[in-house]
Amino acid sequence: MFAQAVTENVQPWKFQWHPEVWLLVAFLVGAYVYMVKVIGPKAVPAGVDPVSKKNKRAFAAAMLMLWVASDWPMHDISEEYLYSAHMLQHMMLSYFLPPLALLATPTWLMRVLVGNGKFYEVVKFMTKPVIAGVLFNLVIMVTHIPLMVNESVESGPLHYSLHFAVVMLSLLMWMPVVGPLRELQIGPLGKCIYLFLQSVVPTVPAAWLTFAEGAVYKSYDIPVRVFGWSVAIDQQLAGAIMKTAGGIFLWAIVVFIFFKRFATEYEGQHDYRRQPGAVIPDAEIIGTDDDQMTTADIEREFAASRAPSEE
Repeated sequence: MFAQAVTENVQPWKFQWHPEVWLLVAFLVGAYVYMVKVIGPKAVPAGVDPVSKKNKRAFAAAMLMLWVASDWPMHDISEEYLYSAHMLQHMMLSYFLPPLALLATPTWLMRVLVGNGKFYEVVKFMTKPVIAGVLFNLVIMVTHIPLMVNESVESGPLHYSLHFAVVMLSLLMWMPVVGPLRELQIGPLGKCIYLFLQSVVPTVPAAWLTFAEGAVYKSYDIPVRVFGWSVAIDQQLAGAIMKTAGGIFLWAIVVFIFFKRFATEYEGQHDYRRQPGAVIPDAEIIGTDDDQMTTADIEREFAASRAPSEE
């Protein structure tokens, strides 16, 4: 009776204030504006805008993504009620936020942040595709261990530490694809293979969640069921988000890179339209040949040719 009364008084959608999220977003916005307004003009040639419109749009989208993933209601529903929401939150922090943050960072800003000494060498080593890919998938696997999930729900410091690790290693994983330092990027074909492999590893925990019998994570096996979803439905949806949504996102980028690089090159090689400014050879212009052929010339050539013999 007491448990039923407690359940009835629980309000999953009740607003909860998270000042640490607002402070984090405010700090990042202030730091970005400071770097662009104060450091940027000194780091680029005179008259050059330190950031492009693309950088600004990507930064705005990254901050919005960070706020939505970390604040109410996503944070509260994902940590207290639905593991599928928790999975969506991790997708936002690992698949969507990092590339936006890297696209928001101009080259000069990244060079200011990493320098050209030992820290740069560490970043260069950590962003090698094999290293970055293994570390990223390792943290993904670790964050889905039942013991780790249950403990992180109960422990705030552990929860935020795992989120920090996910974001940092995701940034390393995305650096070879969209990082602002060109020397750390890999070629177009390499990017396609690299991102395809990133979509393969999550298949293991996704399949485990989809076909598991009973509650995998005890912290989410609670009487209060948001949307009326059972534990089994919640876990199956989480597996679908991890595999299907993540896979579609990565495969879409692979297709975009492939057609942008290889289809454009194919079109250029098989484009028979004359390029602007090209000079047309005189021999291709009718009426400019030195020796023009007449009707008499044609009749003479026909007369000189012999008909094929019949055998």
